[in-house]
Amino acid sequence: MAPPRSAPAPSLPRRRLLRRGGGLALAAVAGAAVPGCGAAKDDGVGADGRVTIELWHGQSDTARAALSRLVDDFHRSHPHIRVDMGGGVLADAMLQKVTAALASGAYPDIAYIFGSDLANVARSPQVVDLTETVGSARTPWKNYWAPARDAVTLNGRVRAAPALLDALAVVCNKKLFARAGIPLPKAGWRWDDFIAVARKLTDKRAGRFGTGWPGTGDEDSVWRLWPMIWDLGGDIIGKDGRSIGFGDQGERALQVVASLARDKSVYIDPKPSSEQMYQVFLSDRMAMAVTGPWQLPDIRQAGMDYHVAPLPSFSGRPMTISGPDTWTVFDNGSERVRAARTFVDWLARPSQDVRWDVEAGSLPLSRQAQALPRWQRETRETEGLATFTKALESARVRPAHPAYPEVSRALGQAITSVLLGRSSPRAALRTCADEANAALLIPR
Repeated sequence: MAPPRSAPAPSLPRRRLLRRGGGLALAAVAGAAVPGCGAAKDDGVGADGRVTIELWHGQSDTARAALSRLVDDFHRSHPHIRVDMGGGVLADAMLQKVTAALASGAYPDIAYIFGSDLANVARSPQVVDLTETVGSARTPWKNYWAPARDAVTLNGRVRAAPALLDALAVVCNKKLFARAGIPLPKAGWRWDDFIAVARKLTDKRAGRFGTGWPGTGDEDSVWRLWPMIWDLGGDIIGKDGRSIGFGDQGERALQVVASLARDKSVYIDPKPSSEQMYQVFLSDRMAMAVTGPWQLPDIRQAGMDYHVAPLPSFSGRPMTISGPDTWTVFDNGSERVRAARTFVDWLARPSQDVRWDVEAGSLPLSRQAQALPRWQRETRETEGLATFTKALESARVRPAHPAYPEVSRALGQAITSVLLGRSSPRAALRTCADEANAALLIPR
């Protein structure tokens, strides 16, 4: 809950991606790219019999280099398929790029699509159903972590291949905790504890904050609240499918935000992507950051002595959120579809997955990948990585629902209004419910 897969690059925090995804809709996709219309399709088969497929990978810097190395290895083991990485844009702009491509009829074979956008993208008839692909893949489908499976499954069908997995936890600056004489948090701590610790670690005269929160109202602001709502027994969309499922729970969760704002213990980042918030954290001016494993390379590079604790809860039970992203396959003819299926299956196998995870900064898609020696070594050498991986056991994902972007936008506005002291949790949630419920009533 996702900078375009370049976590090791300090200037591009990865989760700019997922957080912006929730604020966009893809209403035009359902009717886009009707077969037989638009640009003529190249079957991708060359004179030598080799099939070329186009990959819009969405990656930058370190992650792009890691993926390029994997593609080179794929070419060596699959000489009859060539993967062209030349097209596309960074993940932040992928939704708009794919939308336009589907409308024109000239779209890639594979694109990196945020999990929060898949439900809308998959309304296009050009999106390939991958249910049979994952059912016959080398990695058993049930061996994947539940969030990875849930993020790509719509109405019982697998509409994309998992590409990336993460989870939220709390990274603590050990130096600031020690200076204040406060013990580091452990599993089982509560949100009331988080509020109290943030208050104690705030030093207004020194310009130091207990924690931070994105203040733009985008998905980066929103996805941090969902674990609270789930822990309280709520859900994003109600059982009737026509209204939100977090009326009371949302108000209680917003009270946590209100308490942090009232105590002035939270740094409110006014800019998209949370880059400024992380700069404050890395400069020892913020004690706790609710973040994911993509941030660990920057933290280590900054030389911070840190500790990773699971997210707090209201109940004492583990609860977090994962923001998986996907490799979505599009139909450009049977030969290219077959080649694209082969590539995404190969990429998800544990030996390739663990390389992608270690080199580009994410968590293993499957328990098989988690058990590999390279990931076990990475876990031993990277403080806190085991905490993020264990969090996957209790992680949930946002629903694959076409109206999710509107629900997210309404809650994002509520969070911002509470952070800035413009509204009470109750009033903010009431406005959120009115807007989100109206969106859920629109036929999709």
